[in-house]
Amino acid sequence: MAAKLMCRWCRLLRIASPLCVQTNVTSAGGMMMMITRVSSQTPLASLTVSSLSRQTDNLSVKDQMYRTQPERSELDRLIGTASTAEDLLHLGELYPVNGNQAAMIIIRLSRIVGEKKLEPGHILEDARFQHLLQTMHGQLSQVWNTALVNLLKSLYLLGLERSRQELRSVEQEVRWRMRRLTFKHMASLAEHVAAGVPKGEQSELLSDLVKHLELRWTEIEDTRTVGALMTKVGGLSPTLMDRLEDKGLELAEQFSPEDTRKVAMALAVHNRRSIPLLRALSYHLVQKHFALNTNVLLDLAFAYGKLNFHQTQVFQKIALDLHPRVPEMVPGDVVRCVKSFAYLKWLNLPLFEAFAQYLLDNVDRFTPVQLSNVVLAFARLNFQPTNGEVFYSLVHSRLDDQLDALDPYLLMDLVWSLCVLQQTKAAHLHKVLVPEFHTRFLGDESTKGQNYLLKLIHINATARLECADYQGPFLPPEALGTKELQRDRKATPLQSSLQEVLKGLVGDEAKVRFSVDTIYGWQLDAEMILNIDNQPLPMAGFEAPHLAQSTGSQSLPSGARRLAFLRWEFPNFSNRSKDLLGRFVLARRHLRGAGFMIADVPYYEWLDLKSEWQKTAYLRDKMNKAVAEEMAK
Repeated sequence: MAAKLMCRWCRLLRIASPLCVQTNVTSAGGMMMMITRVSSQTPLASLTVSSLSRQTDNLSVKDQMYRTQPERSELDRLIGTASTAEDLLHLGELYPVNGNQAAMIIIRLSRIVGEKKLEPGHILEDARFQHLLQTMHGQLSQVWNTALVNLLKSLYLLGLERSRQELRSVEQEVRWRMRRLTFKHMASLAEHVAAGVPKGEQSELLSDLVKHLELRWTEIEDTRTVGALMTKVGGLSPTLMDRLEDKGLELAEQFSPEDTRKVAMALAVHNRRSIPLLRALSYHLVQKHFALNTNVLLDLAFAYGKLNFHQTQVFQKIALDLHPRVPEMVPGDVVRCVKSFAYLKWLNLPLFEAFAQYLLDNVDRFTPVQLSNVVLAFARLNFQPTNGEVFYSLVHSRLDDQLDALDPYLLMDLVWSLCVLQQTKAAHLHKVLVPEFHTRFLGDESTKGQNYLLKLIHINATARLECADYQGPFLPPEALGTKELQRDRKATPLQSSLQEVLKGLVGDEAKVRFSVDTIYGWQLDAEMILNIDNQPLPMAGFEAPHLAQSTGSQSLPSGARRLAFLRWEFPNFSNRSKDLLGRFVLARRHLRGAGFMIADVPYYEWLDLKSEWQKTAYLRDKMNKAVAEEMAK
């Protein structure tokens, strides 16, 4: 008490100092005594000090109202120990309740409702609860900051109508006190409000919270806040998301595995491919050797796949940790993981063999859609299980009688994938090549529609080139042109360089054709006709059954063969591998089946060639090897 009195006197003396002539402080007998000598204007000085002291007291009380919590009373202790809603409501009848205590009772009620999973409807209708609302509403300025934030969240949880005056007044009070709230209070409230606002509706309170979070983002001190805000609030403001990514990069070293999962999933959900943050997360994830649970591993695989972010060490860690846990996983998790790695174009053979064995052991637990997605993922990576015959017999037994129930686009993907894996049957081809099915894709000019039309052409090529027992129907000739489907593609540096070298190699441009669109849905980078002496021939006048519109009718000379040059760019291969993805393996098979010799030009070989002479010699060698392989058959 003495210390408080001295502090107050000090404030008064600082205010009155211009009017004071001299101030002495003496101490006698252990007691502090203030002796003040003033000028002849003592009454005026006294009046001024009194007036200013009242203003100081008013400001101090107002500030203390929000920041300082008085000592706990008996009622406060009873509120904290009450275990039922009835006990809490009864306290309002037994004791005189102020606004802050009414708020505390409402907060405690919402917690009990949540913990015991009670129906809040009867509580909202109770007259005692309504009385608490009125008390709180009338003395709202007396509610402490922490209690005010929790009160608003409690009213939302109890389901109080948003049009009620009491709820709107609490929201308005929060907006008035926004600058006094701590960052954690604002973050917690923003998460709660963002989760409760119906999609498409605007919330003034949420808008104000987001603006203040944008301005005060440097106050974030813990990793949990970063992950929670990125997940629940970051999507509302690109500016806030940028700030949170910066803060996440700053705190990345402190992230726990759960924090890393939340941040990675938030980036994936909001489609934010923040390379610096993803690199930092990956580095610390690998360096700290965390023990990751299955859910974290699956979410990381999904996030990296969704964002197309490749980090081999993380993939290896995920595969190594998941492999022994595959038998314990549920089919949905297996499908999710297989699809994620397929998006990443990353094939770990032991892990995928474990997935294949899991499917054999639990095939009855997979739905047709889940089973189809596994086949799609295997086809993308061109993965063939060791026990492939048994595997695909089970797949066919489960799916063949469910094809009509599949979505048309999924059915198209499934049949195309079976073509890639060389597991298609005549019945599958018939399903998608009948006019009743394929006509819906022919007139679709959207990007998705054009992609599926190209797959339909690939299926038609498989039916003609690889399925001898299929008798029809086939796609109409007018549907086989692919020039329009590939009109927006720009020439890559490898493609341009290859064309220039081939022009110099051949000498006469009439002996080579570039960017050839075939009726099989594949584009040749270059095409030549070689005579029996392996010399290029002029191409005009010769028939070209692989073109939608052939310009010649003359048959090829005896011993002449067609040679196709196919360039393979970095995206055409599996991650960290020289194995082509399933789509391009299918292209090579189709073109070989159509009678072409293949000269492959992969990027990793071409980039090692520095001079034109080296590139010319390289292409000559490729031509000779292609001819030798053909003659060896």
